[in-house]
Amino acid sequence: MSNVLALVEMSHRGEIAGSTRGLLAAAAKLGTPVAVVATATALTDDDVARLGGLGAAQIYAAVTAAAGAVLVIPALEALSEAVRALQPSAVVLANSVDGREVAARLAVRTGGGLLADAVDVRADAGKVVALHSVFGGAYTVESAVDVGLPIITLRSGAIDDHAPAATPEVSAVSLTVEQGNAAVIDGFNDEAAILARPELRGAATVVSGGRGLGSAQNFVLVEQLADALGAAVGASRAAVDAGFIGHTAQVGQTGASVSPHLYIALGISGAIQHRAGMQTAKTIVAINKDGDAPIFDVADFGIVGDVFTVVPKLIDALNARTS
Repeated sequence: MSNVLALVEMSHRGEIAGSTRGLLAAAAKLGTPVAVVATATALTDDDVARLGGLGAAQIYAAVTAAAGAVLVIPALEALSEAVRALQPSAVVLANSVDGREVAARLAVRTGGGLLADAVDVRADAGKVVALHSVFGGAYTVESAVDVGLPIITLRSGAIDDHAPAATPEVSAVSLTVEQGNAAVIDGFNDEAAILARPELRGAATVVSGGRGLGSAQNFVLVEQLADALGAAVGASRAAVDAGFIGHTAQVGQTGASVSPHLYIALGISGAIQHRAGMQTAKTIVAINKDGDAPIFDVADFGIVGDVFTVVPKLIDALNARTS
């Protein structure tokens, strides 16, 4: 089988990004999954074992002092070298801020084609096909690259598969990165990393609140349910614009796109701009007092009722099960 490269994003603390499982699962659908890592030091045995457990048949580790100190360029150079060395049939990356930039630059370097924000991939008669959820989730369309290397960014959480575990062969190369005009990272703020809740984009469960909560004080109900479920907290644009919560929690066309296993919408009417960011969730639960709210058109389970009556009872039931 042909090699398919998956760019593994790592934090400055050396943590493997949660998007890695989905990327390697996607790569396994298309060929032999190869994890590409730009790292400042050699990978540890634990790193190798974890990547193997996630399905990497091979690991291409580009060791460079610039990793973690320079934005984007180390990952781009690592992927470029891996493309030259391994001649892959496709490259997959997370549809993150860094992933999108690396993907676009790699496409220019290699003369490849960029397929952005895919929710699934498949091989069809030797061609790589990407699936996309578009127009607020109303349609699923397919795209393919006719000439050049397919470079695909994948929506976090969209692929729920797990590639078979493997014992990876590790290829370690030393890489010299020219900084050029790239931005240098001179410090990190870990405040967000110490929060107890999961990060929104990669969370398995998301609880979101909308304008129906009424105030920032009432929005605490969303956080309480999220904590009872071990979930991330999201919000509609209306809730963000009203000042109930910060913009980093916004889910929708102009916010984060999420594909969790479970998405719970509290007091969210379900405008198409919001549905565009969450409609690919595996299971959608909506609680709204308006039985005609558009959110019920996409919900798997719907409760027509007052969130201030329903949600406290739900939290009590969840807490009773864990006590």
